[in-house]
Amino acid sequence: MVKFGYTINYVRDVDMALTFFEKAFEMKRRFITDENDYGELDTGETTLAFASHELGLSNFSGGYISSTESDKPLGIEIALVTADISGLHQRAIQYGAVELKSPETKPWGQIVSYIRCPSGILIELCTPIQN
Repeated sequence: MVKFGYTINYVRDVDMALTFFEKAFEMKRRFITDENDYGELDTGETTLAFASHELGLSNFSGGYISSTESDKPLGIEIALVTADISGLHQRAIQYGAVELKSPETKPWGQIVSYIRCPSGILIELCTPIQN
């Protein structure tokens, strides 16, 4: 069986990315390397991690599209589930996120909003989907 273990986002400043998630979403930092080129948050079973663009370029000699440098968000998101969409949405903006879509209720009853964090990563804030 394959297990989903990590989502690693390549960012300009690993410490800044970790700090944003710590302050905006009250996540706990698991660690950061002495070189400040890789760090992880304690997010449960699947790890949310950040690596420097320099480390990313050492892995991909042909380069990649940087969420930090792109004018538009990439076609992938991190979804964070919470009961308090409005409060978390405003807190993220307070710590530097840009609002892309304010909280709205979807036809199936789920409340969602979209922000882009200072590192350029697209984040969906959402309530759990009720079955």
